[in-house]
Amino acid sequence: MRQPDIEIYLKDSDVDHKAITAWLTAAIGPCSDWSQQGQTWKCNAAGIPVTWFPKAVGKWNSLLLESDNTPWEDDIACGRAAFAALNVEVRCAPGTWVEEEEDEAADRWIRISADGEEEITWRTA
Repeated sequence: MRQPDIEIYLKDSDVDHKAITAWLTAAIGPCSDWSQQGQTWKCNAAGIPVTWFPKAVGKWNSLLLESDNTPWEDDIACGRAAFAALNVEVRCAPGTWVEEEEDEAADRWIRISADGEEEITWRTA
């Protein structure tokens, strides 16, 4: 089932919203200019609202695509594409997050890196 939005976390500090622009332009379509709003950056990629939040969780940067109209079915598919294009470690939820789920389930993440894919426990709070 297609997720209503996509959110992934990218580790590398060398990846910024400019690198994301090049990747999203190739994957989705042209990106508008970024505007900074507080600590976040926002743009549109082919009409899809995009938010980049540097250091959202420690060294991890959040990338949020607020649409179900992306080339990716879910966070994992987007994470795989981001890793392939940017060569940085990516973490993403294994499915759609539900507020009512137990804390333990909320700490389940998929790590995508040069080592491959694995399920990990990542306590973000």
